[in-house]
Amino acid sequence: MTTPIRILIADDHAIVRKGIRALLAAKRDMQVVGEAKDGSEAVAQAKTLRPDVVLMDLMMPGKDGIQATREICAELPGTRVLVLTSFTADEQVFPAIKAGALGYLLKDSGPQELVQAIRQVTRGEPSLDPSIARKVLAELSGPPPQPAAPTLLTEREVEILRLVAQGLANKEIAGKLTITEETVHTHVGKILAKLHLASRTQAALYALKEGIASLDDIPEDETG
Repeated sequence: MTTPIRILIADDHAIVRKGIRALLAAKRDMQVVGEAKDGSEAVAQAKTLRPDVVLMDLMMPGKDGIQATREICAELPGTRVLVLTSFTADEQVFPAIKAGALGYLLKDSGPQELVQAIRQVTRGEPSLDPSIARKVLAELSGPPPQPAAPTLLTEREVEILRLVAQGLANKEIAGKLTITEETVHTHVGKILAKLHLASRTQAALYALKEGIASLDDIPEDETG
């Protein structure tokens, strides 16, 4: 039997937390292991429970969701953050992605979209609401502060970037290329530095925009 995806819900509205918990209770492959009412509690709970996914609201009292996301992603690399918010303004979207969030979903999304997004980020695949994806692509399409050409990358780095865009984690990439996980980690760091990007999500979107990877390479979500 497959181990269920362990989920922490961080939102300052109890009714939202209870609603999401009730929705996910019907999914055999998911288990809500905790709830947090603010950013500080989200970080503390994440450190204690070590969930696979944190559903993160952005606007919470005290420590906000962006700061909480930054801390969780820095200290718990095995935990994915999926932002679940009502806000689409650039000042929320880009800081959240730069903080390390792997997904960004709006609260008016349907239940199946939430379930699919949780499964995607668990696999290490970026999951962005279509309206947010358009913003990010538009941002990447604009002139970068410094040159960011694919020609800066070595052949190996291009190969790894393509696999990152396919949603593979470092361990999976290492196995595929028969190199160590630490070597993959080093390559990914160099890729982000050379292209002046802040996260794997941005790298994946960059690879799609530049034609290094295509949507056809990304595995479709499982149904059910």
